[in-house]
Amino acid sequence: MAASMTVGTGAPPAPGDLSGEGSQGLLDPSPEPKQLPELIRIKRDGGRLSEADIRGFVAAVVNGSAQGAQIGAMLMAIRLQGMDLEETSVLTQALAQSGQQLEWPEAWHQQLVDKHSTGGVGDKVSLVLAPALAACGCKVPMISGRGLGHTGGTLDKLESIPGFNVTQSPEQMQALLEQAGCCIVGQSEQLVPADGILYAARDVTATVDSLPLITASILSKKLVEGLSALVIDVKFGGAAVFPNQEQARELARTLVGVGASLGLRVAAALTAMDKPLGRCVGNALEVEEALLCMDGAGPPDLRDLVTTLGGALLWLSGHAGTQAQGAARVAAALDNGSALGRFERMLAAQGVDPGLARALCSGSPAERRQLLPRAQEQEELLAPADGERRGSPRHPASAIPFPSRAPAPSRARASQPLSPQAPWSWSGRCRWRWCCTSSGLGAAALGSRSAWGWAPNCWSTWVRGCAVVSAAPAPLPPRPRPAPAARPLTAPGSAGTPWLRVHRDGPALSGPQRRALQEALVLSDRAPFAPPSPFAELVLPPQQ
Repeated sequence: MAASMTVGTGAPPAPGDLSGEGSQGLLDPSPEPKQLPELIRIKRDGGRLSEADIRGFVAAVVNGSAQGAQIGAMLMAIRLQGMDLEETSVLTQALAQSGQQLEWPEAWHQQLVDKHSTGGVGDKVSLVLAPALAACGCKVPMISGRGLGHTGGTLDKLESIPGFNVTQSPEQMQALLEQAGCCIVGQSEQLVPADGILYAARDVTATVDSLPLITASILSKKLVEGLSALVIDVKFGGAAVFPNQEQARELARTLVGVGASLGLRVAAALTAMDKPLGRCVGNALEVEEALLCMDGAGPPDLRDLVTTLGGALLWLSGHAGTQAQGAARVAAALDNGSALGRFERMLAAQGVDPGLARALCSGSPAERRQLLPRAQEQEELLAPADGERRGSPRHPASAIPFPSRAPAPSRARASQPLSPQAPWSWSGRCRWRWCCTSSGLGAAALGSRSAWGWAPNCWSTWVRGCAVVSAAPAPLPPRPRPAPAARPLTAPGSAGTPWLRVHRDGPALSGPQRRALQEALVLSDRAPFAPPSPFAELVLPPQQ
């Protein structure tokens, strides 16, 4: 395990203390408030913002006096010039203080835990882990986000379930924790409103990958929750925001350090995202796969990451003696149905019709598929030869043909919704589903067709991290299987076997598009192998 850096030598404030008292090394407030153009100029030129500067900027964002252009300019200045640890800590506090701090019964203090991810392709861990932790006796008040850049949003996925309501007041959140032990909600005017505004602006200003902005966004949402422990899944690789492990480690250490300076016990797990997680990418499709994992089945890489992160949280919060013991408890919750039961309670408590919630959590994969939004058409691609699927990339993104119309960002406007009937992808505006019959689910996905045209970064995903290609070490099946796949298939594949199913609402694949997808399939005559765990490293908080 990698050791985290220790920040400061003084005693940290109590968890969730947003007053700033007890924190060490925070910037001295500036005596005179500065105008926004001056603040932008300071940061643009590489200067250091004072505590008053940062708080003034956040206040202007919340009260509406900051124009959209000024917000975008400041975000870009921070993206290009960065922030030091103290500036990032102040920004985190200011965002957290922009709304209401959650208050819980005193008896819950050691039970309150949460997990957050920096985002990846096919990352549906939160949907599984929150109810699994609740089944282990924890309280999980998860404040989550929407799709950002090419990564999918937990809220967008849950909203593909008819009736699910992500807008909950603090009082409603407490009732949800009492009923289900977990809730997954979004930001609101009451909860971290400043981060909600900046989060949406980052998505349309090409500032998604800013280390201080990521840190402040994540930790501000968690700071208001009054947690006893937090685990952050920091992803690296071709399908992640950060392409290599060293960059991810830098973010992990910053998250752990800033968390410690604010009295929050944070550990950061580095996990590989060179290929999508599991076999499904897309809002409703990922809900299906999450349910399969809570059945005790599902792709092994998803289950491994859920149990690993959950085990670390149970250990950090004192619910397990070791990480291994914590992981075993989470695995048991998946296998014995208690996690699924908590998920059903959460769905019903957050607006889903109780009958639908029951049907989703008790039905077969085929029955569940009928209850969630589906595309109108299906189109299959066939394997051109016998062999095993391999995960090596085939082409650079520039080699993939697509129409000349330039695609818009993942959201063309900060307020633009994503269709619940059409899962997101790397283009972020997906109106197609890509389904791999080899999963046995008939509904695994990756890829995109946007309303604005084919997105080159979507094709890059296919090339560098296709769920079927990269995440499928198993051989091709002799035929599509209707039963859920809990383990890699072992039968040899043969030419003409469907390896990819496209679920679409739009026109059929063009010739170049079909060829591009077929070229992403890599076949080999080597024996099948077990895929490695995505977990790479855990950065721990300083000893206290």
